[in-house]
Parts: sequence; C-alpha cells; structure tokens
Amino acid sequence: MMSSKHSLSALFTTFLKIGALTFGGGYAMMPVMRREVVDKKGWANDDDILKILVISETTPGVLAVNSATFIGYKIAGFKGSVAATLGVVLPSFVLIALISLFILQFKSLTWVNYAFMGLKGGVAVLIFRAGLRIARRIKRTWFALILFGLAFLIALFTSVSVIYILIAGGLIGLIRGYILYIKEAKQHVA
Repeated sequence: MMSSKHSLSALFTTFLKIGALTFGGGYAMMPVMRREVVDKKGWANDDDILKILVISETTPGVLAVNSATFIGYKIAGFKGSVAATLGVVLPSFVLIALISLFILQFKSLTWVNYAFMGLKGGVAVLIFRAGLRIARRIKRTWFALILFGLAFLIALFTSVSVIYILIAGGLIGLIRGYILYIKEAKQHVA
C-alpha cells in the first residue's frame, strides 16, 4: 500500500504523464511505466511489474489501462486503481475528443501521415525493448524455452489468436505445476 509520503495525486500525475507522453499502446507504455513506478518512484519492483503485465495481458481490456489499474491497486488499493486508471486514460480521451472535431481536415494532411509512419518505427523499438526486459526476467528452463518456441511459431505461422495462445500457455503451466507438486508430495510421503 501507498505510504504517507505518497499521495493519490502523485499516482494520478505519474500516470497522466505516462498516458500523455507515450505513443503506441500498452506494450510501448510498459517500459515507461516500469521506469516511473520502479526506478523513479520505488512503488514496485520488477517482479511486481512482470506479474502485473501477465495479469493485464490475460484479462479483458486494454493492456495499458489494465496495467495502470493493477499497479494503482497494488500501490494504494481501490482509490489508487481509480487514480492511475484516470491518469493514464485522460490524455487519450482528450486527444481523441479534439481530433474528432477536426478528423477530416487532420486526416488529409500529408505531414500527419508521415509523422505516424515515423512513430510506428519508434513504437516497434519500444515494444522490442520491453520484450527483452521481460525475457531477461523469465527463468530459462527447457520447459519455458519449448513453450516459448511453440507459442512463437504458432503466433507467427497460423491465424490462431494470441489470446488463445496465452490461455493455452497458462493452462499448460498450471498442469505442469500441478504434476510437479504431486511428484514432490509423493517424494515427501515416501
């Protein structure tokens, strides 16, 4: 929970800054969220962020909003989840509301199309860096490597939704964990 030196307004403004200054969606926001919440504020650690990312990815909704909600809840309970969620959503909401007023004129501007093409490259780099950071935190076992390889190949070469791949991976992990638990329990009994 949030200590007395932190406030809901600090949580809100931190996520407002993240929402206002990050382009490209949830995966592009994760490194920024991590830097703000772990490195700068010390509100969470890398393991917390990894767990929140997994939960955010497997629950319905937008990754950035889910992550902000779960991080806010971890830091300051329900009020923290509301503050973080509002902070991360507000910039996009305001921007979309403004753009909707001028969408036809805005869409036809050539320089806007070029700007978005450039942003796509930057977003790809942010997502790649976030993936590398997450990959460094994963325990490298044969099971994890095989599961990663299979998931990667299925996502790359089939039209199977990534959500189904995530659910299958989670179920396979649960089954494997249960089997290991049973084996360990039998060894302690014998």
